[in-house]
Amino acid sequence: MSINTVEMPEGYGGEGFFATSLSKAIGLARANSVWPLPFATSCCGIEFMATMGANYDLARFGMERLSFSPRQADLLMVMGTIAKKMGPILKQVYTQMAEPKWVIAVGACASSGGIFDTYSVLQGIDKVIPVDVYVPGCPPRPEQIIDGVMKIHELVKNEPLRRRYSPEYQHLLEKYQIG
Repeated sequence: MSINTVEMPEGYGGEGFFATSLSKAIGLARANSVWPLPFATSCCGIEFMATMGANYDLARFGMERLSFSPRQADLLMVMGTIAKKMGPILKQVYTQMAEPKWVIAVGACASSGGIFDTYSVLQGIDKVIPVDVYVPGCPPRPEQIIDGVMKIHELVKNEPLRRRYSPEYQHLLEKYQIG
């Protein structure tokens, strides 16, 4: 039996100690304590419920506490068909969330309108709010939702602490008319 070891992360080490940068430690803490706000309107929400259940257990990724208040959440998970009349509400929920915040669009309807190419359905939530990760599928399997959450975790881990104050991010918010 052999034990495989991994490379030491970037940092300073010596006999009996290891230190890394504060931003890496904060990124690791943020990634493993994400509080999602589910915004579920249809069948993708049912798949999300299965993802939260015992078989898939999203809680093992530090997401056991669902937040139904935007002021206490940092990950907005939009799942299902979003009508155009719901667009301003979705934007309001997004603006009420504290920084840093991330958005995941789960399923074809949230990503691109899905099969509903009609006058009343928003053809992707990225028309009203910025999206960090898209999860494809109609509806996506729980494994796909977990993969999307893992991509969010990687983004959160590696995001610089001051990215939200960068000119690029401010330009993105101006594009969505979010002040």
